[in-house]
Amino acid sequence: MTPDEYLEFDKNSDVKNEYFDGEIFAMVGASLNHNRISFNLVRELGNTLKNTHCEGFAGDMRVKVQEIDKYTYPDIAVACGKIELEEKGLDTLLNPLVIIEILSDSTEAYDRGLKFEHYQLIESLQEYILVSQRSYSVVRYLRNPDNSWNYRRYTGMKDVLQIQSITCELPLSEIYHNVEFDC
Repeated sequence: MTPDEYLEFDKNSDVKNEYFDGEIFAMVGASLNHNRISFNLVRELGNTLKNTHCEGFAGDMRVKVQEIDKYTYPDIAVACGKIELEEKGLDTLLNPLVIIEILSDSTEAYDRGLKFEHYQLIESLQEYILVSQRSYSVVRYLRNPDNSWNYRRYTGMKDVLQIQSITCELPLSEIYHNVEFDC
C-alpha cells in the first residue's frame, strides 16, 4: 500500500491505523491504567502549556516520520511555535518537539526499540518519554546537540519528570494519580 492509499484508508477507518513500509497496523484499545495516565498527562501538560507558544496533542494526532514515510499515533505529542502539518491532510503533525508513549505489554519492546529509532529521524524531536502503566517508571530520552541521546529514569512517587524542551516539571504523583498497580 502506498502512503496516499494508507491516508485514504485511515481517513475512512473506524479505528486508528499506523503505517510503515507499505503495511498497516491497527491500533487496539487501551487499559484503564493507560487511560488514567493519558488523562493525567494531558491535564498536567495542558495546564503547563497554557499561555505558551506550545500545544499538546492527545492520541488522535497522527505524526509522520518524513524520512521513511512512517505514520504513527503517539499517545501524546507536543509542538511549539508554528505547527507544521502534512499538505495531504490537516491531521498529520510533522514537527513534534516531545513525544510521549504509554507502554503496554504488546508495544513496549517496539516503543523502546524500532519505534524510537524511527522517531530519532524527526529533526524537531528533542525528547522521547516512555511511561510504564505497571509501576512508577518513566524514562526520558533527551537529544543532545550532536544527535546523541541522554537517558534518565524516574522511579519514585516523589520523583519529578523534567521535560526540558518545554520547561515543564511533572511529579510522578500527578502522572500516576488514581492509577492502581497489580501486585
